[in-house]
Amino acid sequence: MRVLALNAGSSSLKAAAFDVQSAPRAGEAPRGRVWSAESRGDAGVLGELLAPVLRGSVDPAFTAVQPIDIIGHRIVHGGARLRDAVLITPLILDEIAAASEHAPAHNALALDVVRATILLFGDDVPHVAVFDTAFHKTLEPAAYAYAGPFDWIAQGIRRLGFHGINHEYVSQRAIALRGRRTAGSRIVTCHLGSGCSLAAIHDGRSVDTTMGFTPLDGLPMAHRSGAIDPGILLHLLRSGAHTVATLDQLLQEQSGLAGLSGTTGDMRIVLDGIDAGDARCRLAFDVFVHHVRKGIAAMAASMAGLDVLVFTGGVGEHSPRVRSAICSSLDFLGITLCPDRNLDATGESDLSAATSGAGVFVIPAEENWMIAQASVRVAASSVHSRNPTPSARPGSAGGRRLN
Repeated sequence: MRVLALNAGSSSLKAAAFDVQSAPRAGEAPRGRVWSAESRGDAGVLGELLAPVLRGSVDPAFTAVQPIDIIGHRIVHGGARLRDAVLITPLILDEIAAASEHAPAHNALALDVVRATILLFGDDVPHVAVFDTAFHKTLEPAAYAYAGPFDWIAQGIRRLGFHGINHEYVSQRAIALRGRRTAGSRIVTCHLGSGCSLAAIHDGRSVDTTMGFTPLDGLPMAHRSGAIDPGILLHLLRSGAHTVATLDQLLQEQSGLAGLSGTTGDMRIVLDGIDAGDARCRLAFDVFVHHVRKGIAAMAASMAGLDVLVFTGGVGEHSPRVRSAICSSLDFLGITLCPDRNLDATGESDLSAATSGAGVFVIPAEENWMIAQASVRVAASSVHSRNPTPSARPGSAGGRRLN
């Protein structure tokens, strides 16, 4: 099956094409990738970004006549109801749009990308929504319920969790790299990039995570505040210093590393500022590291310990300095980095010192591969339910029009 995976994040648009010949296995490294690209733009650059796929020039299996069998889209927030990958219909698009207020930096772009892709490829190619919240649907009530009114739960106001596509991949990959069984595994995954979150993954299931009802919760991020005292927000509203709209912008775009340091929020620039003696950059870094350390300990407590710590995401994968600072006080959890391995890490890497009681890994994010896998599963289920002839293409029946 020829699959196009599209990953619209808060700071980038990533795409990859896969020729999937057989059902992927959990923890399997990506295979069948024939093309990938990335852009910093929005849906307006999609035609240019996907030009090689549309021309059928990426691989002999991808012809210009019919380059794609199915298209998968990363959707950050589907609300409380949409928690599993699903074929996109007009009703599904409406539900994703309704959840946009809870992930304004993500859902609006993702919807633009879906609509633009439909125009580029036509109505006959099926589209699949793959939700960042899906992996966290296994949270128990104690982990997902907020200590507000009980009615909040019925209203869908609960911890949903995000970055689930990548948390699932790197946890499965860590198990495969260690050659261990999923049963009994206790893994803390650290997705550190422009957006940041941690997850506690026990027996292959998410049991706790730092992001909540929205991607604004949890750790400090490049521009987002993460968790703060809600009384601060009430104070700013009551004092007249902010409206709901300006407060939303403050928390989403002017906080986190950027707000504290006075920089763009890029960790590389923050580290350069520290080296130049900038006290605000030092404060931003120390706050970030403090909260990540504290979060790792909290995730471990949810599983009565941990066996593996995984770093992923742009910062997690590429900053030895950040990883070293985070792990410097986690020896009580059995975590000890090998300084040389940490400094030289590229791609999938084991950073553990010989004396470390827990494994420490860098595992690059592979969200597009997980989107492709989920899309294949949805397509197979859809074809099976319609019981077409063996030669029928997914989506070729049913008269689905999305525009």
